[in-house]
Amino acid sequence: MATNIGMMDSAYFVGRSEILAWINSTLQLSFSKVEEACSGAVQCQLMDVVHPGIVPMHKVNFEAKNEYEMIQNYKVLQEVFNKLKITKHIEVNKLVKGRPLDNLEFMQWMKRYCDSVNGGALHSYNPLERREASKGGKDVSKKSAPLQSSTKSSTASTKTQSTHNARRNDVSSVSTINQSVKASRPPSSGGPAYEQQITELKLSVDSLEKERDFYFAKLRDIEILCQSPEIENLPAVEAIKRILYSTDDDASVVAEAQAMISQHQNYAESLSSIAEVTEDRPKADTQKRKNIINVDVDAVASTTLSPRQRISDASDVHCSGSPLMSY
Repeated sequence: MATNIGMMDSAYFVGRSEILAWINSTLQLSFSKVEEACSGAVQCQLMDVVHPGIVPMHKVNFEAKNEYEMIQNYKVLQEVFNKLKITKHIEVNKLVKGRPLDNLEFMQWMKRYCDSVNGGALHSYNPLERREASKGGKDVSKKSAPLQSSTKSSTASTKTQSTHNARRNDVSSVSTINQSVKASRPPSSGGPAYEQQITELKLSVDSLEKERDFYFAKLRDIEILCQSPEIENLPAVEAIKRILYSTDDDASVVAEAQAMISQHQNYAESLSSIAEVTEDRPKADTQKRKNIINVDVDAVASTTLSPRQRISDASDVHCSGSPLMSY
């Protein structure tokens, strides 16, 4: 049973779309973003799916909007972890912020754990019925009902199609992204060229997914580094996190990050100029004291002579024929 999973485990390379599809199909929900699960209610019910009855669903709040309400849900989840002796650390302070990367990472771990229990096989579990015992569970189920019904109907119609039609749908879904491939697509009559194009498209999709996962892992490494206590409060790190946690593609985010760094530099320069002024004043005072001391020493030296110096001066006077030495 996977309770502790390393950062390089394959669980952390599962994409957002797969995580969302798993949540919605397991709990019959209609989430469009992974961060919608930041309240902790979804995680509680997922644990109830793999361990039926272990979660007190009446304590779970699906209407949690404020952080203090979300924290109560995570307390319920932590109690379940303690009962099951799961040592996974729940970073509540990050999850309740609704940051995409933090919530995606935790949901990746949740999926890996749920898949490891009984091979991911589900019991006769009714998510709608269990959710009715929770606060706001009925409202969530009502909102999800129309989408779930349409999803089920589309799934049933898809199962009735032949293998050949399924392949055609796969090719058309990929070709909507690449219009040039769609324009040059051969007729649906089949043939070696048709099969070769399908293979090339699949290889292209696999390559793009690997590239996506590679850069996501790089971003995750940068995030972990920025969360180190030694550097997390540095201005440059704060600017990086500002860009990393932005939820839109607004170009002003980069400008705000640059402004944060520039503001800190200006503040540091002002502090250094003040420090230089305070250092120059003691140096000037010290130089004045040295000049005064040198003058005093010269005056004393000129008035105070040793006996040997006095005899030397007297001999100099005698040699010069002074009348004072004629006696």
